[in-house]
Amino acid sequence: MFSEIQKVTDKAMVFLQKKALSALYIPKQKLHMAMNNTTAPKVQLLYDLCKTTFTPSGLSSSPSPQPIHKLCSLLDTFGPADVGLKEESPDDDRGHGFFGLNRVTRWAQPITYLDIHECDNFTMCIFCFPTSSVIPLHDHPGMTVFSKVLYGSMHVKAYDWVEPSCIKESQEPGCPQVRLARLAADKVLTAPCGTSILYPKTGGNLHCFTAVTPCAVLDVLAPPYREDLGRKCTYYVDYPYSAFGKLIFPFLIYHSCCASIFRPVLCNRKTI
Repeated sequence: MFSEIQKVTDKAMVFLQKKALSALYIPKQKLHMAMNNTTAPKVQLLYDLCKTTFTPSGLSSSPSPQPIHKLCSLLDTFGPADVGLKEESPDDDRGHGFFGLNRVTRWAQPITYLDIHECDNFTMCIFCFPTSSVIPLHDHPGMTVFSKVLYGSMHVKAYDWVEPSCIKESQEPGCPQVRLARLAADKVLTAPCGTSILYPKTGGNLHCFTAVTPCAVLDVLAPPYREDLGRKCTYYVDYPYSAFGKLIFPFLIYHSCCASIFRPVLCNRKTI
C-alpha cells in the first residue's frame, strides 16, 4: 500500500522540483544591483574575513568559536543596500501572496542567483526569491553554511540525520532507500534577524526555503559544492515516520529523489 502512495508522491514531487529548479536562473530585468567598478566596503570585509577563516576543507575539525562569532557579527549587520540590492515590494510581486491560487504563474517566477565570489575554500552568493518561490529540500555534505536574510520573510524547514544512521533498503524494484532524520527547525525568518548557521552534522544540514514575501538571502558556504570531492548537492522527498509502521518516534524519514536528475542548478550566474 505504501509503495503505491510513494510512487504517486514521487511523481508529484518530481513535477514540483522540476518547476522549482527550472526557475533558478537570472533574469536581468529583476536585478536591482548597484552596478559599478567598486566593491562595497562591507562585502570586502566579509571576503577578507572568509579568506582568513576557511581552508579547502572548510572549518577545522574542532573550530574555535571566535572566527564563527566574528563572521556572524559581521553578517548580522548586512542589509540589502550593503550588497547593492533594493528591497522588492510585496505589491510588485504579482499579487499572488503566500496562499494565492495562481500556483502555475507563481512557479514560473524565477529565483535569482547572484555570484559574489567562489574559490576552493568558500562561496559567497545571494538568492533573491519572489513570493512563494521554493528551493526544495537539499543537503550540504561536509559543509558549513552561514545564511543571512537581507530583506523580507522566509520559511525554513531543516533536518539533521539521526546518528548512528538508520537506513532502510527498499524491497521493491525502483524504490530508493530511506533514512531516518530529525526535525531541526521549522520557522519563519524575517529581516532584520540574526545569522543562521548549519554544520556538517548539526544545525539543520538538510533544508528547504519557501518565500513568504519577496526576500533575499546572503549565503557563505565553506567549503563550496564540489562533486569530485564528494560534495554533491542531493534533493530529497520527505515521508512521515508513520508511513513505515507505527508512529514510535517524532522523526521524519527521507529518501533521495531522482538524484541523477536533480543536480544543483547554478547557471547563468551574475558576478558582482
